[in-house]
Order: sequence, then structure tokens, then C-alpha cells
Amino acid sequence: MPAPKIAFTASETTTAQSACDALGALYGNVPVDQAEVIVALGGDGFMLQTLHATQTLNTPVYGMNRGTIGFLMNAYQEDDLPARLAQAEEEIINPLRMTALDAKGDMHDGLAINEVSLLRAGPQAAKLRITVDGRMRMQELVCDGALVATPAGSTAYNYSAHGPIVPIGSDVLALTAMSAFRPRRWRGALLPKKAVVRFDVLDAEKRPVMAEADSKSVRDVVSVEIRSEPDIGHRILFDPGHGLEERLIREQFV
Repeated sequence: MPAPKIAFTASETTTAQSACDALGALYGNVPVDQAEVIVALGGDGFMLQTLHATQTLNTPVYGMNRGTIGFLMNAYQEDDLPARLAQAEEEIINPLRMTALDAKGDMHDGLAINEVSLLRAGPQAAKLRITVDGRMRMQELVCDGALVATPAGSTAYNYSAHGPIVPIGSDVLALTAMSAFRPRRWRGALLPKKAVVRFDVLDAEKRPVMAEADSKSVRDVVSVEIRSEPDIGHRILFDPGHGLEERLIREQFV
């Protein structure tokens, strides 16, 4: 089977770079903007980086694991790559858009494929007010932080914070608290994908908070608004039977 025009990208690790050289020699390596498919070699962090970097191209990305966990990646194999690409199943993921206001009055915009998180940036717990679609839902959450996760990101930081795993295609976002102190047993909420979530930081000078959207960090935030971004669709390719839906189900039985 003839190979499509492939652009190979790799993280800076020796393992990923060696794989990129080997695959490029076998199948050729075209510039990213000329590719019919992009093959990302590395771990999940590099996959997120690649998706962000290529989001304007509408080119599907097929990851092969040359990192550690590789939840978003396929198994690495040099043979039969054109056949694997032809048989791959596509998932489309909409990211979250973060709009954060800092203490200086500056606005910061960021996109997150996994989650947008707020984290305490000092010795004292954060105090957050939560508003959903313009309606105040929680007057005061005292915690180490809180996050809003997409279904694709629900097995990442969200799951480590004891948040729920959200099935792909469910049009639901997970709002999860980290080490909630008041209300002590509050674990979070499931919200419609179209919901707009706003966090206001209470007592921000004494209890500073930072916000993160994937790799973008904003310090000393006073408010953060989070919403799904339907106009951006990341196209991710998986081997048959190993797509995100299967991985999310499997993760709940280990």
C-alpha cells in the first residue's frame, strides 16, 4: 500500500529522534504544511504540543509512543505504517478556551485539550467562587485548586484528583476540586459541554492563585472563565479497537 504524504515530528528525546530518523528513511518526511497526515513521536505531552501547533491545518495526527504512558498514542512499530494509517479510526476533540484576568488587569487567552486548572500559588488554600452560565453555584470553595476537564482529559489530572472519567462523545465537562477543605466532601460536578464556568478568586492578594491551560500558565489571576471551543476540532487517529472510548472504559477497570 503506497504511503500518504507523512510529516514526522518528534520530541527531543534520543528515543523519539531515532524513531523519526528511521521512519523518515522508510516512508519519506514532508513539511508539516504539505502532509496528508502527521505522525507524532513522543509521549502525551508532545502529542498535546503537536495538536496545538497544527490546529489550523486540519490535518489528522497519529501518535506513536516514544514516551512513558502514551494514553493518546498508538504502539510504536516501524512496519506497515501506511496500512495502519489507512485503517485508523478518527476522534475529533474540541479544546477548552480559558480567559483569565490577572491582578494587573491584563487578560490572557489559552486553549487546553485536557483541562484548565486553577492552583493555589502560596502557603494558604485558595478561596474560589464558582459561577455556571451566569448563575452563582458555590459562594466559597476552599481548596488547593479546581479544574475543568474535557472527556479526553478526564483520565489525566482530573482522574488523579479523584474526578470522574467522562465517556467520549457524552458532551459533558468535569468540574473537580483538588483537596477541598470547605465544603469538605465536595468532589465536583458534571456540566453540559456548552456550559460557561467562571471562577472568581476571593482574597486574591493573601491567597494567590495561578491558572494553567495545558502548557500556558498565568500567575496572580483574579478571575478565570472556561468554555468549550466548538470551532476548533483536533483530529486524532487511533488503531482500530484502541480509540479513546475503549481506553476510557479500560482505564476504569484497572
